[in-house]
Amino acid sequence: MRIVSFNANGIRSAATKGFFDWFAAQQPDVLCVQEMKAQAEQLGDAMFAPAGYQRHIRDATTKKGYSGVAIYTRRAPDEVRTGLGWDAFDEEGRYIEARYGNLSVVSMYLPSGSSGEERQQFKFKVMDWIAPIFADWLASGRDYVLCGDWNIVRSRLDIKNWTSNQKNSGCLPEERAWLNGLCERGWTDAYRHLKPEGEDYSWWSQRGAARAKNVGWRIDYQMVTPGLRDRLKHCVIHGEPKFSDHAPVVVDYAD
Repeated sequence: MRIVSFNANGIRSAATKGFFDWFAAQQPDVLCVQEMKAQAEQLGDAMFAPAGYQRHIRDATTKKGYSGVAIYTRRAPDEVRTGLGWDAFDEEGRYIEARYGNLSVVSMYLPSGSSGEERQQFKFKVMDWIAPIFADWLASGRDYVLCGDWNIVRSRLDIKNWTSNQKNSGCLPEERAWLNGLCERGWTDAYRHLKPEGEDYSWWSQRGAARAKNVGWRIDYQMVTPGLRDRLKHCVIHGEPKFSDHAPVVVDYAD
């Protein structure tokens, strides 16, 4: 089973850069997209509905062209869920879950706090609110793959400029403690499990030639429940070709 997670920063923009040609070559079983930045009715063109895949979208209702998540899947899900019960989060188009038997694949986009204190406080509220949900999922006995842009690095290995970013959103000590706490309680970071010393990045600022200099952050993850840990086979973060300011994260799971 191959699962791809990708923050498109606008699926229409990514498509013009060849993303769906790359996607077809990867032949994933599931693609999880974040930051669609489009409403479902704006994606009627055939390029946004590749042959052989079903598409499920949760777009933002608070503001058109904002946020939005999607799941593309070869196999029809038994059920698709698009809300976790808090409108402030759900209506920004930040969660969609496809269920297959005992397996759930989630495409999720956690807020960024980089635009200012108000959004940083919202980010903290989301972290506090969603942690018990993750705990319930962990205790449920279901297998979960949580794909998405978490907007948080875990460690020095996950960011080029560690020291200078200690007071910046995404690298704040309390954010890192929260994310690492999830892993301590049972969630597995697929990339870090397979590459304990890896220093690959999944996002680069669009300022100052950051990507050309590889001054990046790893903030895109596939987090899995314990039952999937031993099925992790391979992980690649595809920094090239460039479809977005993020890179697709591809994980292969043993069947």
